[in-house]
Amino acid sequence: MERTDRRYDRMEGRVQMVSEKAPAKINLTLDARYKRPDGYHELEMVMTTVDLADRIDLEDRDGSSITLESSSGLVPQDERNLAYRAAALLREKTGVRRGVHIRIHKRIPVAAGLAGGSSDAAATLRGLNRLWKLGLSGRELADIGAEIGSDIPFCVHSGTAVAKGRGEILEPLPAPPPCWVVLAKPAHGVSTADVFGRLNVGAISERPDTEAMAEAVCSGDFDRITGLLGNVLEPVTMGMHPEVGKIKRKMLEFGAEGALMSGSGPTVFALVRKESKAKRLVNGLKGFCRQVFAVRMLGKPIDSLD
Repeated sequence: MERTDRRYDRMEGRVQMVSEKAPAKINLTLDARYKRPDGYHELEMVMTTVDLADRIDLEDRDGSSITLESSSGLVPQDERNLAYRAAALLREKTGVRRGVHIRIHKRIPVAAGLAGGSSDAAATLRGLNRLWKLGLSGRELADIGAEIGSDIPFCVHSGTAVAKGRGEILEPLPAPPPCWVVLAKPAHGVSTADVFGRLNVGAISERPDTEAMAEAVCSGDFDRITGLLGNVLEPVTMGMHPEVGKIKRKMLEFGAEGALMSGSGPTVFALVRKESKAKRLVNGLKGFCRQVFAVRMLGKPIDSLD
């Protein structure tokens, strides 16, 4: 996982800027078991990362202000941004009084079911831990992130994991077998809250087998992984946005070994072994979907956090 220290203060020997890579995640399974008293759903998921990533630059500043800019006008550039909130909470928890300027170079589509905002926040926590020499462990950073968003603990560690609870209870898994991942996002975004609000847990007729998927990942069984893909939110989002279903059908028609909507959508991903087939899918999908990416499965954790 790429990390760089960009600039140093020669007088004080202090790092002035660091960069972190913020990879996208996909859900190999997503199951909502029941509605919890706190209003969240009890989840069981297998999540992994792909090699589509934002880059976060963190520049140390004198004073106490947190400022943020993004290459995308589709994300908030103030305290509504998860990366901004992560920096503010980290300062509150650690008593740091320094300021920071956050630059987000976006490549992950926005409101896409790929945890782009959560991954940006997680990268901000990791980067500020280095920039400010806080010495916090990955577990401590994940606990802080859990106060902001359910996907942030997974994104702090990255890699592959079974996630339960709201997504904060993690069981690490080895990386899935190498393959190509084709991602296609319709022009619209989707509100996660809207999708979960429409989910009727009692009416779910078919649930993914999270335990079997974890076993398939551990054994590196690509065919079994593609056969076990499942997401209980998929019918909900497809009912709201029929083009999500069209994308999935086209992926399978074009030869994908497996296809599934990620998270609450609307991005759909296809898994294929061969690069030639990934290119064929990209060419076929670009006819009716502008944001299409062919990337490699990543699935490895952030280096030496703990």
